[in-house]
Formats: sequence, C-alpha cells, structure tokens
Amino acid sequence: MQRDQVKENRKWKTEDIYSSDEEWEKSFEQLSAQLNFSQYAGKLSDKKTLLKFLKESDKFSEQFMKLGTYAHMKHDEDTRVSKYTAYYSKIYSLDSAYNTEVAFFEPEMAGLDEEYLNSLLNDSDFSDYDYMIKSIIKGKPHVISEEQEKIVALAGESLNTFSEIFSMIDSADLPLGEVTYNGKKEKLTHGLYSIALHTGTREDRKEVYEKYYAAYQSLLNTITANYYGSIKSDVFLSKVYKFDSCLEHALFAEDVDKKVYDNLIHSVKSNLSSMHRYIADRKKILGYDKLYFYDVYTPLVSDADVKMDYDEAYDYVIKGLAPLGKEYQALLKKGHDERWIDVEETEGKKSGAYSIGSYGVHPYVLLNYQQTTNDIFTIAHEMGHSLHTYFSCNNQPYAKSSYKIFVAEVASTVNEVLLLKYMLADAKDEQLKKYLLNYYLDTIRATLHRQTMFAEFEYKAHTMAEKGQPLTTENLCEMYAELGKEYYGNDIEHDYNISCEWMRVPHFYRAFYVYKYATGITAAINIAKRILTEGQPAVDDYFKFLSAGSSDDPVSLLKLAGVDLSCEEPFAVAMAEFDETLNEFEKLMGI
Repeated sequence: MQRDQVKENRKWKTEDIYSSDEEWEKSFEQLSAQLNFSQYAGKLSDKKTLLKFLKESDKFSEQFMKLGTYAHMKHDEDTRVSKYTAYYSKIYSLDSAYNTEVAFFEPEMAGLDEEYLNSLLNDSDFSDYDYMIKSIIKGKPHVISEEQEKIVALAGESLNTFSEIFSMIDSADLPLGEVTYNGKKEKLTHGLYSIALHTGTREDRKEVYEKYYAAYQSLLNTITANYYGSIKSDVFLSKVYKFDSCLEHALFAEDVDKKVYDNLIHSVKSNLSSMHRYIADRKKILGYDKLYFYDVYTPLVSDADVKMDYDEAYDYVIKGLAPLGKEYQALLKKGHDERWIDVEETEGKKSGAYSIGSYGVHPYVLLNYQQTTNDIFTIAHEMGHSLHTYFSCNNQPYAKSSYKIFVAEVASTVNEVLLLKYMLADAKDEQLKKYLLNYYLDTIRATLHRQTMFAEFEYKAHTMAEKGQPLTTENLCEMYAELGKEYYGNDIEHDYNISCEWMRVPHFYRAFYVYKYATGITAAINIAKRILTEGQPAVDDYFKFLSAGSSDDPVSLLKLAGVDLSCEEPFAVAMAEFDETLNEFEKLMGI
C-alpha cells in the first residue's frame, strides 16, 4: 500500500507540531541562530547567571525536541524520501553543536562548592532543578580533574568502538548462508531466524538454529576478544570515576541502588522451580523425547489468534483498560480520534512500532497494524508509553518531564497485563484461554527469567575482569552454559550452541542494561495486580507515578505506585504470578 492510499484518519497529524515543512525549516534556522551557550562558561557560581543559563537551555531544548520529533516522524513515514533524511542529518548536526556548547556545564557544576549547591536547593527559583542539583551533589565524590576529563574524552572514541565492531560483525560479516524454510531455499537473516523459531516446522527450526550458531562460532575468538575489550573499557571507566565496580558505575547513572539488582537475581533464582516445570510441560505438550532450545519459542496452542480490524481492536483495548478509569479511557479515545497514531503498513515506512513524545505537544505512536493478537497488545503497549509521556509532560516542568529508562517499560507493560487479564475473562473459547495463558507465560519467561539470566552473566563476567582474571571463549561459554542449566533445568538439552548464545546479544555492549526489562515487568505485574484488587486508591497512586517524570530517583517514583524494588516482595509477587498462570495453564491443558 502507498501512503497516499491510506485514509486520513489513520495517519498521524504532524501539523500539531508544525503546520508545514516550511514552518519547520524556518524554526530550525531561528533555533540554530540562538546557539550561544558558551558565554555562560565560568560564570555559574553566580545564581542569576546560572538560572538564566538553565532557563535558556530548557527553552532551546524544548524547541529542539519539537524539531527532532517532527523530523523523526516525517522520515519514518517513508524512509526513501531524501528531504526528510536531510532533516534528520540537520538535527544530528545541531544536537552535536549544542552538546559542544554546553559541555562545560556538568564539570563546572560538579566543581562548585557544596554549600553553594545546597543553597540552590533552598531557593524556590531553582525548584525545577532540585533533582538535578541533588544528583550533582551526590556525584561529587566521582568528579575527576579537568585534565583527566580531557584524557577520558580523547579515549572515548576508542572505548566506544566495541559496540560498533559487534554491530558490523552482526550486520555485515556474519556468514549466515542459506537455509531451507517452508520448502524453499532462503538466505538466513536475523529476522528469518526469529520467524522460523516461532512458526517453522521442527526440521526447519533445527536447521536454522544450527546454521545460525555455526555462523557465530566461526567468529568465536573475534567476538570473545571484542566483548572482553568492551568489559575492560567498563573496568577502566569505573576506576577512573572512582567506583568500586562496573555495576556500581552503571547503576549510579540511573540513580538505582545495588539492592535492586541483587534482589532481582536472588528472587528469580530462588523461584526457578516453576520455570523448570514450564519447560517440562513444553516438552510433554510437544511430545518430544528431547527438547532443544529451538523448541522454546514455538507456540503450544495453535489456531487461536484474535483477528480484529484496527478500529475494533482499539475499542477493545479501551474496554480492556477500564480498570484505569474514565480519564485514562478518554485519553485513549482522544489519541485515536485526534490522529496521534500512524496505523497502516505502507511502502518505505519504518517497520515495527514505537511511541514518541515532545514537550508541549501530545505524544504520537507509529504502528504497522496487522490483524493479530500480538498487534492488539502492541496498541496497548505503545499507548502505555504515550500516556506515561502525556501525564509526565502535563504535570512536570520541562526540566523534570523526561522519565528515566529504568521505568520506561513499566506503563506499557501495565497496559499489556491489564489487557491480557481482560481478554482471559472475556474469552468464551477454551482454546483462546490456553493461547493467552501460554502467551503470558512466554512473556514472563522471556522478559523476567531470561533477562535476569543475562544480567547475572554480565555481573559474573565483569567481576572476573575486575579481579584481573582473563575472559576466554572457554570460560565465557562454560559460565553461560552453567547459568542456562540453572535457569532452564534438566528437561531441555543444553548443547554447545546455546552455551554460545551470549555472543549474539547486542545489549551486552551497553553493560547492565538488560536487567531493566526484568525490573520493568516485575513492577508492572505488581501495579496491575494492585489495581485489580484495590481499585481506585491503587489507580490514584499509579497516576502519581505516571505524572512524576524525573522528579526523583526511579525507585522512589515506583514507590508512589506501591512498588518497592529495594525489598524482595515485588519480585516474589511476579514469580508467584508466573506460578499461578502456569497452574491455570496446566489445568486447562490437562497436565
């Protein structure tokens, strides 16, 4: 389908940001001319000058955000249009110029007297910036000299190459070859690997799995050396900035206590019996003598996909999210009726789905809607992101409006959990109930259990490097294999291929990131459960969280919604949810 064939009410309304490309271009030129922040360097010890800088910087950033959002959206409508590719390039150039202009700010603020910084916290003029100032004070023990910063900056390009190298290996140099899929010879790609493991015959899955991992194993030493280099760069930076470990350095950037990481791993590992049971059930249901990892993704329940036209699906999502109240439902309807959403798959359009927001303008969602159950959940998921952005931007000043990545997946997953519970209650067909329970089990397994295993692997690998122990192909694969046996149990074959799975995880080059998926679904399960059992008080608390932006550290913000990740209880609740879902699934399946 071409974009000009799509009905107007199924295209997002970019005119709400800028009325035309000409207005965007005029605004871009005007903003570029305002780029003069270096004049404030060395003058931040004067309150009036500091406040003026902060206000001017916010004003610039807010306008830049609008420009960037528009350029991003227009580019993604049709990635083949060179005009919008050029807009994209202009945005990157302006962003780089702005960052250069304000590079003095954080080092200069960190070097200011703590008494002066504390006085800002007691000054109402700086109330929009209190969390930022607290973070600067907290970071003072990790401040290094200007000369050291220059050295780190010079080393930065080299230290950041490991992710780029892996990306090149993964995208361009991996010798994937061909496979037989659906009776035809096809070039093996990352996309085909995922599709085949979910939908292919067992013979297809086996061939795809073995050839996929053979490609990685052919570059085993190269990838090992690259990953070891990445970890050594993490160790170097953690020592330079005076942290006790790489984990502490990574968590400090998100303002998250190490207890959260420890609680996650301890709680999941203490409750793995249900995961082992689910793997055993999978083996039994599929009827295999031996279960392999290429059997983990194939659905256990077939012919139960829910097919709805987009408008019908959207109405269904609104009904499913009724526990969040009429205000939330009205905003969902507003998003639909006022064209926040780009619905149809068209030629040249960016694939997948996402939510994007800009302060002072409502959020937007890109979809490529198909009539599948997964796409109904995608509507709920992306609108969860959008309404989190909506509430944060409408209740916080610009400086506190953007929430941290640590909580970014919470609202989207709350919506998915609530919708799933509604669909289960609404389902008349037993086959559909089985399908939905299987869907939920696999979601928790992939997002909570698997990402926690990844998180433990990262922690172990970094700890070895911190102790001066070399990382080799042998000890990394052995360590990953041991974790696999611990997390998945004995009812699945732990072949050498799966011991090399760590080699293909791009997130490992952004150390200690994956655990956020696991804490996100944990928080979401707890919030959804509380909303369904306690009603309005829980909804009110949840809205406080949605409206909080980055006004405090993310763990404290989740406490507003009744979830305290600094203790083990929320993790136990999430693991119990998996266990209860499995019990219900086994009962319906007659196991």
